[in-house]
Amino acid sequence: MRYSPEHLPWAEARGRGRAFLEHMDTRRSVREFSTEPVPREAIELAVAAANTAPSGAHQQPWTFVATEDADIKHRIRLAAEAEERENYEGGRLPEAWREAIAPLGTSSDKSYLDVVPWIVVAFAQKSTPMPDGSLRKNYYVNESVGIACGMFITALHTMGLATLTHTPNPMGFLTEIFERPATERPYILFPVGYPAQECQVPDLDRKPLSEALIFRP
Repeated sequence: MRYSPEHLPWAEARGRGRAFLEHMDTRRSVREFSTEPVPREAIELAVAAANTAPSGAHQQPWTFVATEDADIKHRIRLAAEAEERENYEGGRLPEAWREAIAPLGTSSDKSYLDVVPWIVVAFAQKSTPMPDGSLRKNYYVNESVGIACGMFITALHTMGLATLTHTPNPMGFLTEIFERPATERPYILFPVGYPAQECQVPDLDRKPLSEALIFRP
């Protein structure tokens, strides 16, 4: 298949790049959500965008499972908070990790999981069932699913939606709640919705480009 992407004059390309940077620089992780409904099509578009991600051997080892069911969301909240209480109050988190997350002001309270219109969980496929009943081993799973999740987040932000990369540890309860096969494992839980009207986020600085990028002669 011939591939002929658009070749832009640099002035136009730079303008697009700067506009995209400015747009993405407004993205923040959100823990306070509005109850305003989010159309199902928004989830479909975001996952379709994630599906364009590159993956090892083009195996696309991801499954996105979405729910707006209040009972399922509440089950997820209860299970997530049970694990997080062990982390925060039960001493399961190492002291160094506690110090690292202290500026975020997070706790075991995950009440936003009841409020948010959608919960989407990305599952990583360690292997994929084939039509003949065999299992195909997947390669570069973490890398592939991570890229797809990044594109999912970007698509949500482009539509004016907010999310959070929530990874309660361990996350096996998500496999049970969503009845996923043993060939998959939960990767990231995404609450998806509009930010609450008075939404507050930590006042954080991003790493400067001078620390993120090195040019070598």
